[in-house]
Amino acid sequence: MQITFTPTRMDQQLTLHRQGDALTINGEVFDFTPLAEGDTLPREAVASDWLASDVSRIDGEIRLALVLPHGAQAPQETLFPAPLALTTDGPVALPLYTVPAPQEEEA
Repeated sequence: MQITFTPTRMDQQLTLHRQGDALTINGEVFDFTPLAEGDTLPREAVASDWLASDVSRIDGEIRLALVLPHGAQAPQETLFPAPLALTTDGPVALPLYTVPAPQEEEA
């Protein structure tokens, strides 16, 4: 599965989990298994505001773009994210939502 991202400033965060050709986005499962080689599923046909593109199967791989939410202090890796090539099932590691505020030392 190939995922690219469209970074967007928003308060809600994103969680992803891959299981074969299914992608769970914030707890909602989207199963792209029926998508045949060379087919494209229009973005409008998928009821998710997280999807930022059509979904295609090219060379046996599902390819799509997702909205990547970020906070006001997002690091460069989040503002300019690298595409992900998912080859295993399980939780998907995403770029940091925001840079944690520095901890103040107690006197």
